[in-house]
Amino acid sequence: MRIRDWDQSLKVRLVGEFFMNTSYWMVFPFLAIYFAEEFGKGTAGLLLIISQVFSVAANLVGGYCADRFGRRQMLMISSLAQGAAFLVFAFANSPWLESPVLGFVAFTLVGMCSSLYWPASQAMIADVIPEKYRSDVFAIFYTTLNIAVVVGPLAGAVLFFSFRFELLLAVAVVSMILGLVLRLYTNETLSQKMKDKWENEASTGVIGAVGKQFREYGLIFKDRLFLLFIIAGILGAQTFMQLDLLIPVYLKEHIDVQTVASLFDWEWNVTGETSFGFLLAENGLLVALFTVFVTRWMTKFQEKWVFFMSAFLYGVAMWIFPTTSIFWVLVLAMGIFTFAELMVVGLQQSFITKLAPEDMRGQYFAAASMRYTIGRMIAPISIPMTLWFGFGWTFALLGLFAVASGFVYLLMFRLFEKRPSY
Repeated sequence: MRIRDWDQSLKVRLVGEFFMNTSYWMVFPFLAIYFAEEFGKGTAGLLLIISQVFSVAANLVGGYCADRFGRRQMLMISSLAQGAAFLVFAFANSPWLESPVLGFVAFTLVGMCSSLYWPASQAMIADVIPEKYRSDVFAIFYTTLNIAVVVGPLAGAVLFFSFRFELLLAVAVVSMILGLVLRLYTNETLSQKMKDKWENEASTGVIGAVGKQFREYGLIFKDRLFLLFIIAGILGAQTFMQLDLLIPVYLKEHIDVQTVASLFDWEWNVTGETSFGFLLAENGLLVALFTVFVTRWMTKFQEKWVFFMSAFLYGVAMWIFPTTSIFWVLVLAMGIFTFAELMVVGLQQSFITKLAPEDMRGQYFAAASMRYTIGRMIAPISIPMTLWFGFGWTFALLGLFAVASGFVYLLMFRLFEKRPSY
């Protein structure tokens, strides 16, 4: 399905979210370093866990609101609120105030806004794209995200540490502009049938609506198949979430100044911070170039083995990282890490749409994204763990979590294959 055949709302989002994601990734990858320097590794890990508790709650609310109030409304409100949160973050790092505590509060609000945005974003795609094209469309959105991941960290490696206030202010402005663009140029994709359904249920009152929401989420989690999908995702998240947590801290502490290439009198030197920027850019570049290709390639294989091999390769990458401080070996490890990511990027979202009833798409996507919100809530434990076990054992344990998630996926597909619709 060609982009020019897409619904206008998706075209507008594709462009607007690219600029938002680029500015966001100038900031986000360096926050683990920022908080570790300001509060210490132990406290920073605890604070990052606390922030994710709020994101989990916001995520569930976001799924309900996407089904109740509409996709477009939630996208607009979340973008504007995220811009306001970044504005507070900028003020906490301004010439007039230096407050890491206020910065942490603002960071938590940013995470909550992202959690509100995501279910509506995914549900909008499922609303307007036929099932056979959804993997490709999800892959294209993921590709643009990772083009931003290429550009953002390279600029952020310099701007975040030298011009933090100006950078955060710019990100706030971009978020607010995205909110206005969504308001003016997108359409609501929630069906009239769904609107009528929610209007009829509104007569039950707020208490009845909230009670129904919890009952519906309860039904979702009673589905053993879907629950295994969540558990596998949480285990796997302990690995790939370290791209923004443990890996930058490890690089900062184990790479001082290293010459990675030279030609005549020219030398290319990296430090811990800049090497992380390059590795993150490598991840984004590979995803930007190969997401659609790998997604289409993976559809030729059985889904269960694709999910399992992805988990196994994540584990391999995590076992390589702590064995070396040589930049080019780290580049190889990141290549394996990225291929594991690409194997399932389109299949995961498409798989959720196979499970979700039309009237609960937002809630299913919200519940499914708990793989990431709960995973990110637990993942920061890795930072204080290095104080107790060292980097080597911490990375090894995370690799085992990744492989374990692969076996949970195999069990999940064993149940899935028994469904008559499979």
